[in-house]
Amino acid sequence: MRTILITGGAGFIGANLVNYLSEKYPEDRVIVLDILTYAGSVDNLPKDMLQGQHPLRRFWYGNVCNAALVDTLVEEADVVIHLAAETHVTRSIFDSLLFFQTDVLGTQTVANAIVKAAGKVKRFIHISSSEVYGSASDEAMDEEHPLNPMSPYASAKCGADRLVFSYWATYRVPAVIVRPFNNFGPMQHLEKVVPRFITSTLLGEKLTVHGKGDAARDFLHVEDTCRAIDLVLQASGDLVHGETFNVASGEHRSILEIARDVVGLMNYRMDQIQFIEDRPGQVVRHTGDWSKINRVLGWKPLQSWKEGLQRTAAWYEQNRELWSRQLFMRQIPIVTASGKIAYH
Repeated sequence: MRTILITGGAGFIGANLVNYLSEKYPEDRVIVLDILTYAGSVDNLPKDMLQGQHPLRRFWYGNVCNAALVDTLVEEADVVIHLAAETHVTRSIFDSLLFFQTDVLGTQTVANAIVKAAGKVKRFIHISSSEVYGSASDEAMDEEHPLNPMSPYASAKCGADRLVFSYWATYRVPAVIVRPFNNFGPMQHLEKVVPRFITSTLLGEKLTVHGKGDAARDFLHVEDTCRAIDLVLQASGDLVHGETFNVASGEHRSILEIARDVVGLMNYRMDQIQFIEDRPGQVVRHTGDWSKINRVLGWKPLQSWKEGLQRTAAWYEQNRELWSRQLFMRQIPIVTASGKIAYH
């Protein structure tokens, strides 16, 4: 029996991972640490975890920067999967301080706790982001692609990413860095583009697209990301410690293409797509090269874009009561490059 500590486990990828691991490994202990910011919700977690009905599932409400709490939880853990982070590019432009506190200092707190645990933790999986790369300089971005973050969020994640690597290099912490490209799926906050587009059609609203909508991203269903993390969790240390792995689909699609796909799937009207001013720090294109994780661990994406989008739309259609609580958080006032205040 392992004890798995998941920081940020009530967020989007975190909650999907908690449910995935709880179902696949019912004999393992799973501890979640989450401060429940606007993007995290206990509704995303297994009900028996919150009600104290399961002896192997435990939820801790707390800040990942609280060293005393993190030290205590890490001392219980055999595996630490670190997802706690602020994650929205636009919100990082609106208020960057919290991003550096949580993403960088929170990561330092976790890494320090693992060092203090003196070998108790056998695997430390840090969930980074493809945003650390900036715009693609190659046809597909492999793990050696230059790091060129283009937003405060990306810079904070880049700092955390390199901090974790330095703890492997300095202390030989059993760290693995996973860089997922754009994830989508159930339980994602409405500030993200796929759920924002889907719920806009359900609410009878216009779908707002930045600039001309030609910024392109590599989208991957969250279930494929959970499978990748699971493979990293199970792998032999000599294969993964000190390594970085992209998790991607290898295909990019523009934001305008995504809007049109959602409109077509939801039987909405194409004239409901509205263009607004481009977002500062916009990344032109992300396309992930996932050949390394395929070669080392045998992972490959299984969920197609079309099927994943259909499954995601069905979840939002069936769970309106859950996501309707987030409606007030969808837009953020930011200062654009022209000096104007615009809502994004």
